[in-house]
Amino acid sequence: MIEAVFFDVGGTILDESREFADWADWLGVPRHTFSAVFGAVIARGLDYQEAFRTFRPDFDLAAELERRVAAGRPETFGEEDLYPDARACLAALREQGLLVGLAGNQPAHAEATLRALDLPVDVIGTSHGWGVAKPASGFFERVVRAGGGDPASILYVGDRPDNDARPALAAGMTTCLIRRSPWGHILDLPAVAEQCLFRIDSLDELPPLVAAHNAAHDAAHNAAHDATDG
Repeated sequence: MIEAVFFDVGGTILDESREFADWADWLGVPRHTFSAVFGAVIARGLDYQEAFRTFRPDFDLAAELERRVAAGRPETFGEEDLYPDARACLAALREQGLLVGLAGNQPAHAEATLRALDLPVDVIGTSHGWGVAKPASGFFERVVRAGGGDPASILYVGDRPDNDARPALAAGMTTCLIRRSPWGHILDLPAVAEQCLFRIDSLDELPPLVAAHNAAHDAAHNAAHDATDG
């Protein structure tokens, strides 16, 4: 029975296309070149920051974010960067009586920005706020605590088989992979994908899948109860 659904942020509810374009501009690299290198880094299973280091070998994300703020060009996102299917999906799951949360690797400014968007969620957790980042087990322990304490009742939704599905499965959760973002299209880990409860191309698909799963669970529980009584 799914009682809580947690979503990764970047690449799952948040379209990072504009963010990647801004980084290419900041680094002084043609956008299509940056995208090509970014895809190659993902395909090789490397940390995404290696794409930045291709153009600037001494690249340090935290320091670079500070430089962008000082230059008046901070990394930011807004309503226009949400995937069109995100808000409706979150609302539909809450209407089913589920606890809905966001939990992703995000920098210091992101949690306040996410709260300002007034999304229909009960919990917002970030790697900066929690002091631990995916794919560390400690991050998913925080998700479990925020979701009520029973990992088997939590569905974690993300675009990355390596950072999202695999560690969430290891923590005892059920998982859903969404095929979008560079990772969703490029990084293929069949052994992980096969263990996911759902694999989707759009968040519009998720609420009916969850509802059907829980209805089937209820029907099986009732049938077992009736058989015992009989």
